[in-house]
Amino acid sequence: MADKRKFYIDGAWVEPAAPRDLEVIDPSTEEPVAVISLGDQPDTDAAVAAAKAAFPGWSAVPPAERLAHVENILAVYKRRAQDMADAITAEMGAPQDMALEDQVGVGTYHIQTFIDAFRTFEFIRPLHPDTPTSMVAWEPVGVVGLITPWNWPMNQVTLKVIPAILAGNTVVLKPSEIAPLSSVVWSEIIDEAGLPKGVYNMVNGDGVGVGTQLSVHPDVEMISFTGSTRAGIAITKAAADTVKKVVLELGGKGANLVFADADEKAVARGARHCFYNSGQSCNAPTRMLVERSFYDTAVEQARKVAEETPVATAHQPGRHIGPVVSKQQWDKIQDLIQKGIDEGARLVAGGPGLPEGVNRGYFVRPTVFADVTNDMTIARQEIFGPVLSIIPFDSEEEAVAIANDTIYGLTNYVQTQDGKRRNRLARQLRAGMVETNGQSRGRGSAFGGVKASGRAREGGVWGLEEFMDSKQISGWDPEA
Repeated sequence: MADKRKFYIDGAWVEPAAPRDLEVIDPSTEEPVAVISLGDQPDTDAAVAAAKAAFPGWSAVPPAERLAHVENILAVYKRRAQDMADAITAEMGAPQDMALEDQVGVGTYHIQTFIDAFRTFEFIRPLHPDTPTSMVAWEPVGVVGLITPWNWPMNQVTLKVIPAILAGNTVVLKPSEIAPLSSVVWSEIIDEAGLPKGVYNMVNGDGVGVGTQLSVHPDVEMISFTGSTRAGIAITKAAADTVKKVVLELGGKGANLVFADADEKAVARGARHCFYNSGQSCNAPTRMLVERSFYDTAVEQARKVAEETPVATAHQPGRHIGPVVSKQQWDKIQDLIQKGIDEGARLVAGGPGLPEGVNRGYFVRPTVFADVTNDMTIARQEIFGPVLSIIPFDSEEEAVAIANDTIYGLTNYVQTQDGKRRNRLARQLRAGMVETNGQSRGRGSAFGGVKASGRAREGGVWGLEEFMDSKQISGWDPEA
């Protein structure tokens, strides 16, 4: 079992102030694969102190030099891709191919996208083209606490660490204690890339401990958190007394509006997206709203996708889904599947229990419910497992009403060949992102939501500005 107890503080690997061991469990085998230590107040204080001491020097480093450091990080990250993929497979159950191509690959994508956005970023610019003496300056916030989840480890780490340090901040990262191994590899990458000491620090811990300690710490100027809405609310309250900046990317309950004129792959595409990463994505389209004239056909197509989706250990190549991350998560999903049955939804595929032929590991059967109503628990709660709820609608107006009838507002989806309808619905759906006909958002788009999904904007130029404060200046001398 690997010993990963040390933290990365002030450019060095250090022992925890006091041992608080936690085993990291491989969800494919239910066996421990590593041991970490959970940090406490002395560890948090040491990391914050290192970041605070490094901030004046780092924030004064010319942007071109900060960019060069990030380019070094990207080069090492690419070289360590297989190590990173192995860590993600072991800690959270992403299958081998998916771990390397998607889980690790999305980190490469985000780092490169930030590099591209940063090259043309203007830290000081006129308020308007015709007001050369009235300027807006973008400046780093200070010490930033970064709290990241287990479901897409490098997606979230790169979306936070890279723009934060490019902007001139110094950071303390607290990764999920359930899936910390990828962030240990990430910290090794940072170290090898030669980032100045104290600019980046990493302390493992849980939300109640290190997470709360960062949120209330007087020397932390900003918290960027990705995770559950419940935890985001708690962090916001904890941070209030120090009036720090809080940026939240939270849960979702995405609606996928499928009209009768949708392309022939629309239902299968939506179902596969729901099951992708074993359903552990906040932007998963877990509510499929289908026009009634196409409803029976759509239900049958979704059933077929579920039954043809293989489930297997993460420790093998192939296009299958792996386990969910933990026993706690498996139990929650099983309870919600049973709740769907008890409340009268029609079970079309999957259901409770382990998949056939599996006797250990936290595997969930790809599950489809039909005849769901939007007041059922499975339509209201974020399940975070491979469970699809199909709901019929009779009119465009009804579809919008059902889609918006949720506390969440992260990503919604529209499937129709009618361009005017796509445009109309994109404006009517209450979400931070709307994707239509399977077309991905453009490179450099921001990721984030509204309502209980939080209002973060991560990625591209918006992701850089998220980690800065704007300063308004009058009387600027354009000739000086």
